[in-house]
Order: sequence, then structure tokens, then C-alpha cells
Amino acid sequence: MTNIENAVALIHTFASGDVEKAKNLLAEGYIQHNLAYGTGRDAFISSVAALASAPVKTTVNNIRAFEDGDKVFLQTIYNFAGAGEQVAFDIFRFDENGKIAEHWDNLAAKADPNPSGRTQIDGTMELKDLDKTDANREVVKHFLYDVMQGNRPEKTPDYFDGDTYIQHNTGIADGLSGLGAALAALAEQNIQMIYTTVHQVLAQGNFVLAVSEGTFGGMPTSYYDLWRVEDGKIAEHWDVMETIADKSTWQNQNGKF
Repeated sequence: MTNIENAVALIHTFASGDVEKAKNLLAEGYIQHNLAYGTGRDAFISSVAALASAPVKTTVNNIRAFEDGDKVFLQTIYNFAGAGEQVAFDIFRFDENGKIAEHWDNLAAKADPNPSGRTQIDGTMELKDLDKTDANREVVKHFLYDVMQGNRPEKTPDYFDGDTYIQHNTGIADGLSGLGAALAALAEQNIQMIYTTVHQVLAQGNFVLAVSEGTFGGMPTSYYDLWRVEDGKIAEHWDVMETIADKSTWQNQNGKF
């Protein structure tokens, strides 16, 4: 099986309760960056077993799956033991033996459609432009530096095809104009969305996922942004923002990133 198939198989063990399958897919020294869970293979297997014994069955619906080197990145809807639907990005790193050795993620509650009627998961599915993977990654890296980190905000229009920008953020309308209006509304409330550090930029073809750290309204925040790049311009965007839990509550000491 491919790494993508193995990563998808692993998340489906949350629904199936198949602890043996999870054990076979994971490296013994599995490193967990979801701060609500312990680290190591045994901790993952314990959570699979716990979900299997819950009165309400867990559901897993993978939407998109991509691969970049030794990492797989997924967009998925989870409902853990009936606690409510969550949209997630998961990143899994595979070791040299083909075992899943490390995991990062961001989760947020599934929300109503945004002002343009788009959801957190709909939109373009087609993976293409595999020969442009590295070029598209560079577009997003420069966009993060210039625009999201605020180093050269005047260059913002250079990254878009006019006002053509499909937006899946829960509170923002389509277009560069929609993004500008949303940021202005936040500024009026004295809320700043700050990106300080970019930790990972993963890409396959026309899709690029960036993992960034910063603050939102002063709260430490993890940003997972998935962009679709078309002809060198940013064309579509999905995201999950998550407030980083206070260190006193962490179930592992690996850190969010």
C-alpha cells in the first residue's frame, strides 16, 4: 500500500476500532504533536480502543489526500464518539521502514457556509500540475513572507488573478476584496491576525499546505492553510485555525509544531 493509503487506513481505525491495524501501521516511537494526547504508539492504540468502546460510533470522512516526500497531508471530517463534526488537517511522517512515525494536526468545529455560501471542505478536488509542485510551493512561501507575515503587504495583488479568489474560510467572502473587508472588520474590533513563524510548507501539484504559528486576538494560534495555485496565482483557500492549548494542559511535551 502507498503512504497515502496507509495514512487514510490509520485514521479509519478511529471508526473501526481495529487496534491491530493501528499497531501495524505505527512506529513504536510514534511522536504525537496533538497536545491532547500522549505520545508513542501505545497512547494512539489506547485512544482507538477507547473510541471503540464509546456508546456512539466515531465517523471518519477523508476529503482530500496528498503526498510530499516522506509526509502525507489529509483533510478530513471527524466526529469522535458523537462529540460533533470537526474539520481537520492531519500530517503524517513516514520512517524508512514505511511506518508512521510522527503526526501533527489542527482541528476546528464544522461551521455553516461562509458569506459566499462555501463550506470548509467543498471546492476543487482535481490534483494536477505535478511538474509545478516546487514552483507552487515557492509561490506560497513568498506569499506567506510578503503578505501573511506583513513584510511586503503592497505586493498582495501580485499573488492573485484580479479579484478571483475562492474562499472557504468560515467568516470570509470570496475575492481579494472579501479578504480585505474581513481584515478591516477585525481591525475595527482591534483583533490582529499575526503570522510569526512558518513551520512546514508541503506541496503536491496545485495544492500547498502551510503550517504557521502566530497569534489571533493575542491568543497563541496554529494556522493550517491549504492553497490551490493556478498558473502561478493563488486561486483557492481552505484553512483550520486552532488556539494552542495552555502548556499546563499538554498530554505530551513534543510541542504543537
